Amino acid sequence: MPSIENTRVLVVGGSSGMGLATARAAAEAGARVTIASRSAEKLAEAAKAIGHNVVTGVLDAGDDAS
Repeated sequence: MPSIENTRVLVVGGSSGMGLATARAAAEAGARVTIASRSAEKLAEAAKAIGHNVVTGVLDAGDDAS
């Protein structure tokens, strides 16, 4: 698999489940990860769990105003 070190990865739905697992794996592989989700609280918890190379953004993909 090609290296993703120093790339940027956006994970929508990254605060739990498969999205969180994907974000965690990408961060561990050296990518700079942005996770997006509807809940700021869950995003904060997910960012803490990932620990490094992660920023968050509140986003409701079903809401055009978001």
